[in-house]
Amino acid sequence: MRLTKNLKKFVWFGALPLAIFFVVLVIPFSQGIYLTFTDWNGFDYKQFVGFDNYVKSFQDDTFWSTLSFTGTFVVVSLVLINVVAFGLALIVTTKLRSANIFRTFFFIPNLIGGVVLGVIWQFIFNSALPSISYMYEWPIFQDSWLNETDTAFWALIIVTVWQQSGYMMIIYITGLISIEPDVLEAARIDGASALRTMFSVKIPLMAQAFTISLFLTLRGGFMAYDVNLALTGGGPYRSTELISMHIFQDAFRLGNFDTGQSKAVIMFILVAVAATVQVSVSKRMEVQR
Repeated sequence: MRLTKNLKKFVWFGALPLAIFFVVLVIPFSQGIYLTFTDWNGFDYKQFVGFDNYVKSFQDDTFWSTLSFTGTFVVVSLVLINVVAFGLALIVTTKLRSANIFRTFFFIPNLIGGVVLGVIWQFIFNSALPSISYMYEWPIFQDSWLNETDTAFWALIIVTVWQQSGYMMIIYITGLISIEPDVLEAARIDGASALRTMFSVKIPLMAQAFTISLFLTLRGGFMAYDVNLALTGGGPYRSTELISMHIFQDAFRLGNFDTGQSKAVIMFILVAVAATVQVSVSKRMEVQR
């Protein structure tokens, strides 16, 4: 009788989720990898081509320039998002009467879709800021930031940081409030300044929060598409085209489904390696501390 009950539990809570995982993720993913070795045209394929699609992908100069730009975007956004998010978390965990209002205000951008954010900020960069700049004679915003390659990059960074910092702030708030008050009190009694307490007590005890936030930011940077599409569209002159947009353009705009699929697999491998290294390093720091 007990064996029957255990078997039923295994079916519902073990075998069934594994079957769904296998059908929804493993089979499509395996099929996608297989298609990279064929001349797939989006509907079917006629022959097995081996590694030809991967060779074409590696020989594509645009792919490498886009990948390089994406790497720069990921590094800069990762640093700025986490610095801003941690700063916001420090602010809203202080004894302010309006702390809850600030939490809500900072978190709201994360609830807005990337396409909507892109359209809003496109209006800000193209119309609002230039109009204000001409009014007050500010040279920095008189020309739209989206029309120049250098400033378009920073416009994309600003919108990304503005969107994601609020979510990461929640993670850092959780880490801050989990620190025992006795530990902070002991640091204060020992004469540690607020800055020393932050670097020697708070940050080491929040190592897990940093691991999670860095991982999510890293993943989000490589997966960014909607804001990129709505804000810059990859322009000007494809200078702000991130890897996700490049793969979409290659597959669905140019009809190169075979190389597009192979580039997607290459990106998956790169993201998996980067995320594994980041988590391993962060976990090692947790153990050392």
